[in-house]
Amino acid sequence: MNHNKHWEQTYSSNQTETLGWYSPHLQTSLSWIQELDLDASAPIIDVGGGASTLVDDLLEADHRSITVLDISDKALSLARVRLGEKAKLVKWFEGNIISLDLPTQYYELWHDRAVFHFLTGAGQQDKYRDRLLSALKPGGHLIIGTFTTEAPPKCSGLPVQRYSLKQLENILGEEFELKRHNKELHITPGGVEQMYLYCHFRKVT
Repeated sequence: MNHNKHWEQTYSSNQTETLGWYSPHLQTSLSWIQELDLDASAPIIDVGGGASTLVDDLLEADHRSITVLDISDKALSLARVRLGEKAKLVKWFEGNIISLDLPTQYYELWHDRAVFHFLTGAGQQDKYRDRLLSALKPGGHLIIGTFTTEAPPKCSGLPVQRYSLKQLENILGEEFELKRHNKELHITPGGVEQMYLYCHFRKVT
């Protein structure tokens, strides 16, 4: 399946607030980021940020080096329109994370809620990991939210890979040290229950 076409169509034909992943504020992500006490200039990338409101809240918290990456140009456009003049403070990248070139050892925080579990094709998880390892600074942070083994097998019409904590640790490898984790129940605007596994890792080397 062409994921780019799927997401362009999804964002073009639906209100953002009705999409399955939607949440007015990503409270877990925000609280964990706040506890990191990053410098305002620390580079942050929100992978699959799309039309998410995380960028709004990061700007409100005075972060000034934010990159939002998404496979859908329509999703990014919706976010830029919503932010208005503030959109100029953000770097916007359209592309697929498994094939996009990113700055080397640049980001202090890599945030991903609900992208990694859509990588179900052969080798896609390894390609994601390669880019994560390359782009994140030594000692940098990864906050990732994926579907747990209890979650539905599909999201937004696409199949997903569901993870236990051990499976996620094994894929990320010894370069990443687990700092904290929890499970969080997300109820979609349509009333579907989705259990997420949230993890904070630190890049060891």
